[in-house]
Amino acid sequence: MRPALRAVRLPACAAVLLAASAGAVAETADEFAARANAELQAIGIEAGQAAWVQLTYITVDTEALAARAEEREQAVYARLVEESRAFDGKPVSANAARAIKLLKLGLAAPAPDDPAKRAELAGISTRMVSTYSAGKYCPQGPESCRNFEELAKTMAASRDPAVLLETWTGWHAIAKPIRKDYARFVELANEGAAGLGYQDLGELWRSGYDMAPAEFAAETERLWQQVKPLYVGLHCYARAQLQEKYGKELVPDGKPVPAHLFGNMWAQQWNNIYDLLEPYPGVSQLDVTAELERQGYDAVRMTKSAESFYVSLGFPPLPQTFWERSMLTRPRDREVDCYASAWNMDGRGDVRIKQCIGPTEEDLYTTYHELGHIYYNLSYIDQPYLFQTSAHDGFHEAIGDTINLSMTEGYLASVGLIPAGTKSSREALINRQMKVAADKLSFLPFGKLVDQWRWGVFSGAIPPEKYNEAWWDLRREYQGIEAPLARTEDDFDPGAKYHVPANTPYTRYFLSFLLQFQFHRALCEKAGFTGPLYECSIYGNKDAGRAYREMLALGRSRPWQDALEKLTGQRQMDASALVEYFQPLMQWLDERNRGRECGWN
Repeated sequence: MRPALRAVRLPACAAVLLAASAGAVAETADEFAARANAELQAIGIEAGQAAWVQLTYITVDTEALAARAEEREQAVYARLVEESRAFDGKPVSANAARAIKLLKLGLAAPAPDDPAKRAELAGISTRMVSTYSAGKYCPQGPESCRNFEELAKTMAASRDPAVLLETWTGWHAIAKPIRKDYARFVELANEGAAGLGYQDLGELWRSGYDMAPAEFAAETERLWQQVKPLYVGLHCYARAQLQEKYGKELVPDGKPVPAHLFGNMWAQQWNNIYDLLEPYPGVSQLDVTAELERQGYDAVRMTKSAESFYVSLGFPPLPQTFWERSMLTRPRDREVDCYASAWNMDGRGDVRIKQCIGPTEEDLYTTYHELGHIYYNLSYIDQPYLFQTSAHDGFHEAIGDTINLSMTEGYLASVGLIPAGTKSSREALINRQMKVAADKLSFLPFGKLVDQWRWGVFSGAIPPEKYNEAWWDLRREYQGIEAPLARTEDDFDPGAKYHVPANTPYTRYFLSFLLQFQFHRALCEKAGFTGPLYECSIYGNKDAGRAYREMLALGRSRPWQDALEKLTGQRQMDASALVEYFQPLMQWLDERNRGRECGWN
């Protein structure tokens, strides 16, 4: 995750200041683009530092500093956008046209062109993130407080439905104070988007994909329909397993499943209940967490393990400043935001991750994922600043997850995290596929519905008095998940998910969970692998690594279709590689689900 681009006031170009004077030469579009890149890169350093400190040292003061930095960013973006209008309708170079377009799309929440509203939006934005990040459940006063990481561990480990319900309810309560701020945030951000020529903030977001906003909405629905049958089959099996554990009174046939039973605060991924989903218990040893603990892995060693994979493909070692400046564990002496994120601080090589890493399999995979962002940042470092991001935001999220797909049994055995010679059989294969599906397939509907909800909020189709009702309507429709207890509009359950108060677009994750399989298939072909896709690991293959780096180096300098074609030969996102990968599991699920009432009302 890259922190938002920020901007400072720098001296205007002399050509612009003198343009009205006799004999002055007007600034060209290419000169304007160069100046905009320079200004944005300069403020990126200052504001990136302010945002970093706010999230790694949460206080009233750091929140205020970050808000002021965001306010300056908004002001300079507004000024640059206004200056860019001088080139509307005029012939300009392709690079300048793309830079100007990306400038207008550069903020996830553009402010209104009003200093007071700009300051208000900046204050609300930082306050929502701080409220979420410092959130705790305190059932019996201050001494009983538990932060999100502690609550998440309970969600993952407990199989007591009463404990799970209390934990789920306790965390979701932290979002209630965010609701009022969020409603005002929507008003201000929509006004800012309208000032840029968009109907609302949702249309601005959907305009960032090198296609018309309506086309993009249709594209996400097309991709969802490709994978929906796979999800329905997994859901049917999971509901039956949860019925076996908790009984049909709690998990009835043909109905959505209560959200607190999936081992995850949002039921977005089900890997934490793999013990309940495992098709053939004891057939294969896949407990990576136990081995990490036994071998004494700490945060640095886990990050080094991830680095070694990328280096094996030909990527460079991480810069020394990465190790000096990253936050890899939760400090004991202050409030921090532990949500894992990767940071490109200056566009020149100061890259970091912010993550509270523990010796768990989930954190190991997350660390490999975050370094995917870091190596993308380093790969496009020679691009102009406005092009220093991914082809589209789904690409950035897919890079590290593509590497995760190469963390096969063979790879894990080679680095000593599962026993060498792990049994190879159909039962072992189905276990492995179920483990991956509990992470990848389970996520797809949630990945789509978060922004489905926000697009409705931004357009006004979902008014503030319907926020929570609409949220759960979508959870039922897409996920087959139900709130575990009655919810009202006093609650603000969307705000219990980091990306909502942080205003981070979420469709990127849905796209990334499809793209990663498309990338994986292409890289396996580059590596000369000819076996089943689920057995391929590109670890150590320089040919695959070279092809990956060549795509990453493009950044956002070209439409995403060009970047996709460079690696895969295709110009359309496609879920067929995901379907191919999970064929053994899908056939097995079809057999196991025969006679069951799949789907939900």
